[in-house]
Amino acid sequence: MTQAKTTCPYCGVGCGVTATVEAGTLSAVEGDREHPANFGRLCVKGSALHETLGHQGRLTQPRVDGVEVSWETALDATAERLNALRTEHGNQTVAAYLSGQLLTEDYYVANKLFKGFLGTPHLDTNSRLCMASAVVGYKRAFGADAVPCNYEDLEEAELIVLVGSNLAWNHPVLYQRIKVAKERNPLMRLVVIDPRVTDSCEIADLYLGIKPGSDAYLFNGLLAWMAQRRKLDTLYLERHTDGFDDALAAAQQTAGSVAEVAEACDVDPERLETFYYWFASQLHVVTLYSQGVNQSASGTDKCNAIINCHLAGGKIGLPGRGRSRLPASPMPWVAAK
Repeated sequence: MTQAKTTCPYCGVGCGVTATVEAGTLSAVEGDREHPANFGRLCVKGSALHETLGHQGRLTQPRVDGVEVSWETALDATAERLNALRTEHGNQTVAAYLSGQLLTEDYYVANKLFKGFLGTPHLDTNSRLCMASAVVGYKRAFGADAVPCNYEDLEEAELIVLVGSNLAWNHPVLYQRIKVAKERNPLMRLVVIDPRVTDSCEIADLYLGIKPGSDAYLFNGLLAWMAQRRKLDTLYLERHTDGFDDALAAAQQTAGSVAEVAEACDVDPERLETFYYWFASQLHVVTLYSQGVNQSASGTDKCNAIINCHLAGGKIGLPGRGRSRLPASPMPWVAAK
């Protein structure tokens, strides 16, 4: 029996796992108590990692039309049928959708096979739907795909905003970490912005059930509200950003008054203005946005609308508000639509 430390492969929290291996087989797992992401906690999926690697209920040999065959026969059948489709209907009739859990080398081989060899343009992955909009949003705002926050910021924040994120279900270890931090600091507030009432609302101080797709409008409204109420950090803007006037003008053109934004987002005006006031008044603010924002035709603009509000209020660069070091050169603004 041996033990090895590894990382859970499921969600993006990156929980540390201590795996027990017996006779070359993974027999048990437990949370790594020394790992800085989870400190020994594991969710249901992470706790059952050793059960997912067994062969029970799985195919151990390929099948063609329900009949078990050799690998050579299965590969020949696959190639023949793909070629038959291409001959009759053209290369574009073949498509592939890949998992976000594939390694870079796997993506390379798949692209070579489908685009280079089979000649189809129809190849996509969950990675693009999942994180590409966030990556482009960070590159437009900061010049690199560099998220400024870490987990300690969540525990030191005065206000945490969840946008399109059901943290309780999808990142439960991180949700528990925030829940504990909130119990330790009664002054910490949590806002949930989501069309659905989810289990994450259990610890929320404010819930905004916005109209699906109206995220950018809501945060453009926040940026305009902060400017109107003189809640901008002008010194921070001068030292660390570039092009703010254009971004503010675009936000003001897109979003109107609080009442107009509330109507467009289908939320209560008083609740909306409460959120605006909390965000503008607190310096240590962290916004967590997830697939409800990213997986959208305007996902990148939604990301930038959120980031713009943090930059406008100087809410990046210290513990509890994204402690990463600020770039030496001013960061360009992006007008989110």
